[in-house]
Amino acid sequence: MLLRSFDAMAIDPSADRPVYKQLADLIRTDIEDGKLRPGQRLPAENDYVAEHGISRDSVRRAMAVLRGEGLIVTELRGSRVRDAGEAVIVEIAPSAQVAARMPTEPERKQLGVAEGVPILVITEPNGETRLLPADRTIIKVNNEA
Repeated sequence: MLLRSFDAMAIDPSADRPVYKQLADLIRTDIEDGKLRPGQRLPAENDYVAEHGISRDSVRRAMAVLRGEGLIVTELRGSRVRDAGEAVIVEIAPSAQVAARMPTEPERKQLGVAEGVPILVITEPNGETRLLPADRTIIKVNNEA
């Protein structure tokens, strides 16, 4: 796998910010800038270790931070940039209540959301409750309801 060349000074072990957070910052920036695209595999842990001269534990902690933010998904064969999927527009009544929370493991699997992605709990005036992934739901208030 061809790695993009990082600035050797990008991670500073003597800085106040822990190296794993510095690595997470670099990878997050690459995702936000489109250098790492949805579905694209990230370099292997050993590649980051060799490129930056940091420990495997630091790489793993950086990946945990990014998973917690919902930016990457880690599978048996490595990590990849999470594909957020296409947004869905959901209409709700003006008096509906919307709350956000982290999903349980069964809810996460049912809704297909990555670790670290919250869900929306929509309670309609009639008591009906819907659970929706917060990262790909657009809420529109239906004033005619």
